[in-house]
Amino acid sequence: MLVIASRGSQLALWQARWVEGQLTARGHECRIQIIKTTDVPLAKVGTNGLFTKEIEEALLDGSADLAVHSLKDLPTELPAGLVIAAVPPREDSRDAMVGKRLTDLPAGARVGTSSLRRAAQLRKLRPDLTIESVRGNLDTRLRKLDEGQYDAILLAAAGLKRLGWGDRIAEILDPGVMCPAVGQGALAIETRAGESPCTALDDPDTHAAVTAERGLLAALGGGCQVPIGAHAKVAGGHVSLTAIVASPDGSELIRANAEGPVADADSIGRKLGAELLAQGAKEILEAVYT
Repeated sequence: MLVIASRGSQLALWQARWVEGQLTARGHECRIQIIKTTDVPLAKVGTNGLFTKEIEEALLDGSADLAVHSLKDLPTELPAGLVIAAVPPREDSRDAMVGKRLTDLPAGARVGTSSLRRAAQLRKLRPDLTIESVRGNLDTRLRKLDEGQYDAILLAAAGLKRLGWGDRIAEILDPGVMCPAVGQGALAIETRAGESPCTALDDPDTHAAVTAERGLLAALGGGCQVPIGAHAKVAGGHVSLTAIVASPDGSELIRANAEGPVADADSIGRKLGAELLAQGAKEILEAVYT
């Protein structure tokens, strides 16, 4: 019996059940164990592992065999003894406007997001908008939009599509307009080090893409809630990576690109991170952390 550790949110359970179904189809008996994790305002968190600490403790003490994470929530440094055993095929990695298209929003319109990365890029794109925090699970955020608390909200397209709410999307933003979070749209299956049945669920192209993105994040020293964006594409054994670092007020935004063979995905990301730091990202990030 494989015990799958998961958060209790609707999206987290969808992800855990998807992995359960994949493993069951391969002949493994599984059950899902819900583990309560920290709940604090995202943009106020200064440490990594916001959604993962308690789940990783369950892996380390043997009460769970694997954990399913939204990869964007997983710190680049894993606890000793734990590994990412598989990264399944990625869902849409882009951000989505819900309620109205970005260009259709009038000056002063209220846009809800809990992400510093999204808010910073929105302020750069549309300084005339009013950016407000929106908290809660996806269904809660959609309800707040429907109640008129916001004119639009900005969310990950992947979560909306996975939960069957793709028809709520007014516009999907190209990564050149709104650079996604590192690992957005991808799942990470975390296990104790050693042989795991989960490796059969790994998609090499997705794994290479997120390796490049996470290499960049590691070089920048950022966690999952800082104004850093990265988007990697893999084709023909080649990885192309675009990344941004933005000041929270949107006044500064640094963008850079890199590419190379998938075998060098991690180093490509780390070198691009160093390039961004040299271009001024260091000062932006220091201001965010202080």
